[in-house]
Amino acid sequence: MAKKNIPPWKKKIVSPETVLKKLEPGMSIFVSTGAAEPRTMIKHLMESDDGNLQDLELIQLLSFGEAVGAGEAVAKKFRLKTFFSGWVAGEAITSGKVDLIPSRFSLIPSLIHTGQIPIDAAFVQISPPDESGYASLGMAVDVARQAMSRASLVVGEINPKVPVTFGDTFVSVDELDYLVESTEPPLYFPRWPVGDVYNKVAANVASVIEDGSCLAFSIGPLFEALAKHLMCKKNLGLHTPVFTDALMDLVKSGAVTNRAKGIFRGKCLVSYAMGTKELLSWLNKNPLVEFQGMDKVFHPMGIGQNRKFVAVFPARKVGLTGRVALHVGKGNVTAGPGEGMDFINGAELSPGGFTIFALPSRNLKNEPNIKVSISDYPNIFTMREAVHMVATEFGVATLDGRTVRERAQALIDIAHPEDRSELVEEAKARNMIFPDQIFLAESAHLYPSEISLDHVFKNQVSVHFRAIRPSDEEEMRRLFYRFSDESVYYRYFSPIRSMPHAKMQEYVNVDYRTTMSIVGIVTERGQKKLIAEGRYTRYPNRPFADVAFIVDEKYQGLGIASFTLSLLTQLARERGVQTFTADVLNTNRGMMKVFEKSGLKFKAHLEGGEYHLEIPLGEPEPSQEITGRTPPRGSGNNENTLGLGRAILARLGNRSKEKP
Repeated sequence: MAKKNIPPWKKKIVSPETVLKKLEPGMSIFVSTGAAEPRTMIKHLMESDDGNLQDLELIQLLSFGEAVGAGEAVAKKFRLKTFFSGWVAGEAITSGKVDLIPSRFSLIPSLIHTGQIPIDAAFVQISPPDESGYASLGMAVDVARQAMSRASLVVGEINPKVPVTFGDTFVSVDELDYLVESTEPPLYFPRWPVGDVYNKVAANVASVIEDGSCLAFSIGPLFEALAKHLMCKKNLGLHTPVFTDALMDLVKSGAVTNRAKGIFRGKCLVSYAMGTKELLSWLNKNPLVEFQGMDKVFHPMGIGQNRKFVAVFPARKVGLTGRVALHVGKGNVTAGPGEGMDFINGAELSPGGFTIFALPSRNLKNEPNIKVSISDYPNIFTMREAVHMVATEFGVATLDGRTVRERAQALIDIAHPEDRSELVEEAKARNMIFPDQIFLAESAHLYPSEISLDHVFKNQVSVHFRAIRPSDEEEMRRLFYRFSDESVYYRYFSPIRSMPHAKMQEYVNVDYRTTMSIVGIVTERGQKKLIAEGRYTRYPNRPFADVAFIVDEKYQGLGIASFTLSLLTQLARERGVQTFTADVLNTNRGMMKVFEKSGLKFKAHLEGGEYHLEIPLGEPEPSQEITGRTPPRGSGNNENTLGLGRAILARLGNRSKEKP
């Protein structure tokens, strides 16, 4: 029989003990990260009694495995140095058993390449070499290239369960001094269970992520839930530190195409993979996922080349000024200040990009997660100017470009309803909000979070509709001051010149029972802008309600007023309102058209230059009855402004005789 050819690389296979004898006291050893940890070599290192294994340094970027859990006896052999303060490493660092090297992750490759962090040996996990003698680094590239180039001893631990991944992952056996056959499976990470609260938080995060966005993900319940809520999106891209089972599902759903990315177009760009056996099997020879080193994945300039880049971070606590306390210990999976800064900077460089920090309004002990101050908490991200949005299960607060007062009000709006009253009082005491700030405690519990929808109008203008919040006060004031004198007169029946805090805060604080108010929001140059508001106010003890709505002049003529009326009609019917009333100036032909096109049967009586409308909210009908003189069709071009009904005007105090 012909003798079977043995690949030359097989001659490099040795026992772990043989490798350990090559180590010398004081050496610095790089160890692959996370699921790529060479577990067989680590196990033998911890169990060996060889006298040369003294005063060693283990360098590992993210520590999740056995190296962190070393006991006292093992600690005499080596000391672990890591760049990551989360997961089990957090407790070890706090107790002094592990050394933390604070650094932005994008700078770590340079620290190793220049020798500032010395590397004498490198232990990496690889797939079985192919016929050409090439193996894959599998689930982690990070800084393996730089470490291998600096090390005088490079060892590859062959694990047949490691997937062959694409990108900068292939290693020639000629680059390896020794090979060791693994006796341990890779580190697997089970999927995170998702509770109802995190599901709601994730839904709110997903609501601000647009089609064509590029995302950075992590692992944990927030991201497990978020992936499901993103499956309805289109042309998403991934430029993320870690690839997970949740992202695998998102790619499978078809929501991820990577076609809109600025770099590595058509590919999911990652540095790590962490997950189940199913994930590792799916990654095997999968051309959709590109593994690259930290110098490419974490570089802010590269991240910023992707339009609409969204960096999502889990938070532990949030202060009313926008400071964020990140998770510590096992609560921090992969998101600390050092790990996050590169992606935060990348989001700031990205056209239309932003950061969003997400958390439940209360923790597992039922304690508030939104506080007036978080100065006593560890792991604080102090750059509050880089916190663009915060999400809880009660909504999303936009902080970018807002004053401290506006930030505080926005965050109070998404705190747990039972915590808001105390937050308001504490914020007043610290002069963070107006001392006369209105707070309707009952409204905090009645906020209709289920009212949340997007609609695309003419010219592809997308508007998000939701119920009004007290924190919309400044945006409503800005909307008022954008109107022309004619539009103001059409709406308020008098030439109002100002809308101060005292008036506007009464207007935006509604109880959602007597008064229901809906706002329309667009995104302009990456900024949220309130451009429409509609409301009805119920009559006492009657199934009638005054209806009113306003639309920014820039967005008139797109059908927003008609849609707002339709939405208000639906909400009113569901809440027992049987008839709308409205007052419209006789010259406001545009607004009359809105009612005529609504399909609702109505009566209009002309008196004193005003139409008084009664609109039964039955099923839509094609006819209307109008009495009095109809204004010429050419008059009144403001089709999206409605004179406010008297009940609403009375609330604002706008029937004044104020002179122009």
